[in-house]
Amino acid sequence: MGLNRYKNKKILILGLGREGSDSLEFFLKNCPKNQIGVADIAPFDSLGKSVKEILSQNTQIKVFCGKNYLSSLKKYDLVVKTPGIPIHLPEIEQAYREGKITSQIEIFLEQCQGMIIGITGTKGKSTTSSIIHEIIKKSGKKAYLLGNIGIPALSFLKNADKNSIFICELSAHQLYKLKKSPHISVLLNIYPEHLDYYKNYHEYIRAKANIAIYQSKNDYLIYNSANAETNKIAQKSASRKIAFNQYQWKLPVKTKLIGEFNLENAKIGAIIGRLLKIPDKTINAAIAEFKPLANRLEFVGNFKGIDFYNDSLSTIQESAVAAIEALGNRIQTLIAGGFDRGQPLNKLASTILKSDIKTLILFPVTGKRLWSEINKLAKNNAKNRRLKYLKPYFVETMDKAVDIAFLNTNRGRICLLSAAAASFNIFKDYADRANKFKKALTARSLKSE
Repeated sequence: MGLNRYKNKKILILGLGREGSDSLEFFLKNCPKNQIGVADIAPFDSLGKSVKEILSQNTQIKVFCGKNYLSSLKKYDLVVKTPGIPIHLPEIEQAYREGKITSQIEIFLEQCQGMIIGITGTKGKSTTSSIIHEIIKKSGKKAYLLGNIGIPALSFLKNADKNSIFICELSAHQLYKLKKSPHISVLLNIYPEHLDYYKNYHEYIRAKANIAIYQSKNDYLIYNSANAETNKIAQKSASRKIAFNQYQWKLPVKTKLIGEFNLENAKIGAIIGRLLKIPDKTINAAIAEFKPLANRLEFVGNFKGIDFYNDSLSTIQESAVAAIEALGNRIQTLIAGGFDRGQPLNKLASTILKSDIKTLILFPVTGKRLWSEINKLAKNNAKNRRLKYLKPYFVETMDKAVDIAFLNTNRGRICLLSAAAASFNIFKDYADRANKFKKALTARSLKSE
């Protein structure tokens, strides 16, 4: 493992969540003589148990916690930044200009001896990565799933060899400023997202592009030629290209996956399986056995004759549109809205007006904006009579949303939670939103028995 780059450098681990803890352990093991510091905006008492244990066992580590944590950047030669820390804080921007900042994924790409398959896209990353992992694992090859799916990368390096295959889900935050691309890259789609993190949509696109633009003619790019942004990026890559949307393949087995977009995710798994010379029989068996991930068009259950679906990971309009199209005209009630990142809602509004949805349960802030967009589109199209059949309810709690759903959804129909927005203004995150949805359903159904 070539770690000469880090020799004699003062190293700061910036951000002390799961990934930061993993980075800290990596450098303590591989660069024990280096001066190492850690920094996080959270007070020391709020740090996780695992990182506190590491710090208590290594008292030579300097700790910078609290609101002035970024002042520590000046004291170090190399900063290993976690993706969640904003890139446009003045101190961070200065550190980038000085060439100080690196990341887990950059270190992993530099040091890994095995094959790396990288997957990115605004939506569909986790499902696609998981399907690819299941196919390769079923073939008997050494396969490891890591990255943005919640599994830090550096702890895998100690067991990596040339026969190891690493399936890395990569977010735009992890790809930002990256100067190396994986051997096999998957570029699913790009839509406006995280506009509160990046200066503009173009900066977000440039971050995503790093998964492909440093590839060579010996690498592979599997991309969506029907998406304008991914198509442009593909043309800039020197790799061998496969447009998955044009690839001729039909799933020959039954699957638990719902929606055309999920079948395309399975197709990508099949393409990569074939590149790795895995037999179709093994590929098909892995896809047939694959269980959909939680919070992604997940069937929660039938309560009082109503089918409830949880698509809480839907944080952009395109994913909500895909969910509505997948479930079809049985949807009577849609729960949507949330934190406003300034993303467009016109496609979702148009889809709702074309659907059989009758009840809209809307969270602030984007709920009101969505209803306004629906009204605007309906007025611009005098022939559209759907607006008079739509009834909006504006709510601020999940309990209230679920109460209204039970009252306004007929037996045999569907209530879909697909917010098309982030959750931070009311919930901790998308998982918290989903959990509260499930708990409210259970509580409401038990109460009415």
